[in-house]
Amino acid sequence: MSVALMGIVNVTPDSFSDGGLYLDPAKATRHGHELAAAGADWLDVGGESTRPGSEGVSLDEELERVIPVVEALAGADGPGVPVSIDTSKAEVARRAVAAGARMINDVTALRGDPEMPAVCAESGAEVCLMHMLGQPRTMQEDPRYDDVVADVRDFLAERMQAAVAAGVAEDRIVLDPGIGFGKTLQHNLALLRGLPKLAELGRPLLVGPSRKRFIGEISGSADQADDRLPGTIAACIASAQRGAAILRVHDVAPVRQALAVAGAIEAGG
Repeated sequence: MSVALMGIVNVTPDSFSDGGLYLDPAKATRHGHELAAAGADWLDVGGESTRPGSEGVSLDEELERVIPVVEALAGADGPGVPVSIDTSKAEVARRAVAAGARMINDVTALRGDPEMPAVCAESGAEVCLMHMLGQPRTMQEDPRYDDVVADVRDFLAERMQAAVAAGVAEDRIVLDPGIGFGKTLQHNLALLRGLPKLAELGRPLLVGPSRKRFIGEISGSADQADDRLPGTIAACIASAQRGAAILRVHDVAPVRQALAVAGAIEAGG
């Protein structure tokens, strides 16, 4: 089961699961090393929470949070795995790439900052385009779709076309259906079932089910985000079986172990 794991490094005070734990750059850097040692293939560094209801942060504050961490993790003393910058601000992306980041992970799919398409085109980095309905502070207010899989597929196809038109090489594009970003429980489940349809767009799929609210809704007991590891593992295995190329997760070691066992079963030993 060939799938890469992207470890989450939230340099924020308010992320839904681990906000505040790694706000200090030294702690965030140490956490990145730990995730890499646990088997992460990517480290995704973000300085602005995108949880439902979250507010944005200023450019200066986001830069102050993330650039020292990107420099440390991507530098000579880093753990030796590629770094992604999770941002919708063009200047943050530009500075992060200069500091060594090799992917720009934009939850707005290049719609949040008019300069972002050019920065992505010039950067040479991989670019992840994610589907989100509305904005973080409003996205969970009664989200509706005609057909969530078809609608998300059409959106990602359009954003990929826009990125290519802006000069981003198609072979540098990764697509993310945006689990939990303007979706109900049923929307999330439909998207996870429908990953093969999204894979028809011809680009690697990044899926981020880790510790999301829908897992707690299904179980009826996992009210706290850090209680959702078993459900996260189930969602990750299902995603990998349906074509996900990258799984963005908080808990790298247990997910890596679960994928290894599931892969061995599929392969016959």
